[in-house]
Amino acid sequence: MEGSGPAGNPAARLLARLALLAAVGSLVVLLLAIGDGGLAVVGAGLLGLVLCAVGVWWFVSRRGAVRLLGALLAIAAPVGVLVLFTYAGLWLTALILCLCWGAALACARAALRRARPKRSMRAVPAARPRRPVLIMNPKSGGGKVGRFHLVERAEELGARVILLDPSAPADVEALAREAVAGGADLLGVAGGDGTQALVAAVAAEHDLPFLVISAGTRNHFAMDLGLDRTDPSRCLDALTDGEELRIDLGDVAGRPFVNTVSFGVYADVVQHPEYRDDKAGTALSLMPDLLLGEDVRRIDARVDGTVLSSQQALLVSNNPYVSPDDISGGGRRPSLDDGELGVLGIKVMDAAQAADLAVRGSQSTALSVLTAHRVEVTSDAEEISVAVDGEALRMPTPVVCTLRPGALRVLVPRDRPGVPAPAPPVRWRRVLDLAFGRAERPAEAPP
Repeated sequence: MEGSGPAGNPAARLLARLALLAAVGSLVVLLLAIGDGGLAVVGAGLLGLVLCAVGVWWFVSRRGAVRLLGALLAIAAPVGVLVLFTYAGLWLTALILCLCWGAALACARAALRRARPKRSMRAVPAARPRRPVLIMNPKSGGGKVGRFHLVERAEELGARVILLDPSAPADVEALAREAVAGGADLLGVAGGDGTQALVAAVAAEHDLPFLVISAGTRNHFAMDLGLDRTDPSRCLDALTDGEELRIDLGDVAGRPFVNTVSFGVYADVVQHPEYRDDKAGTALSLMPDLLLGEDVRRIDARVDGTVLSSQQALLVSNNPYVSPDDISGGGRRPSLDDGELGVLGIKVMDAAQAADLAVRGSQSTALSVLTAHRVEVTSDAEEISVAVDGEALRMPTPVVCTLRPGALRVLVPRDRPGVPAPAPPVRWRRVLDLAFGRAERPAEAPP
């Protein structure tokens, strides 16, 4: 029946045809401009991209004169391409090619997004909690608890608030257990994702609903739950008009996580206290030793049955993030209840691999994108740096990451922004199928 599936979606089919038309237009412009420098436009553009990537690699992995040269190359390469196009009179051809190809990619992503079956985390009606207990960190997010009057608002709705003392570090997990022992029928947190994870684990252990209040700095967990990150007070509406989601909870060596666990370069950088006050400066000063130093320690991982060796960085996430092909949506997870870990491994050893990564993206051998149910991370060191939801830790090897499917009951407001459908990576074979109304292929081999 028309419109009954991806291949029968009229809007997706129209967008797919427009994408192919724009792609053909790019090819026609290139063929017509061959005699007038069309190939030079493509060649110069690719060369500029490669040189820029090499410059960035030298800038982050070296010191002294080589770092300065890398910075100059990263800036000069794209500027040089623009100057060449202008001087040689190729700017109009380059502009038309960019517009055509940009339109092709935009239409292709829109077509694939519309054709993808809509799937949202299943929400069920929730009873109003009678004895909710909320733990709030007044320093989190630059003081959002006070700025949005979260304590007053929560108490008006019948919740008991435990306000942390910034001058005295508290064991939030112990506070949550005390609240459960005192009869709490809901636990919630206004704070960062690391604090959210610790209290969420207690809620999951006792099968209690958990309330996320987006009072952290970045609120990645709240974003992927579809909550309002601009006004954390709206999250409290769940206490009176809420519904419940069943989502997965990550586990790394017995410690819970809601977002990500990082190993390698990033995990080593965040171990340094000065990183909190000067992220860019600290990272740049440490990167050369962490990437190419004589004593650098690589990490290995067994991702279910796949072995990743000598990785410089490894990211394990509670459910997969959007494909790295889609830069604009790469920081989002379409769902939190698929029962799989997302795995992203990076191994860039020299400028050539950096250039390959810049040109080929997720098709590059420098990048590994996988999903798994179990990830075991090893090293030749007895203990390695680990960043769990942004918190800097040290753990003995091997470090095992797993997932507890459906372990966490999350109470969310019925009225919330929701999770926008991310644009899938562009696969031109799928675009062709959509454009010509062919049925969706049952399976597509990994790239």
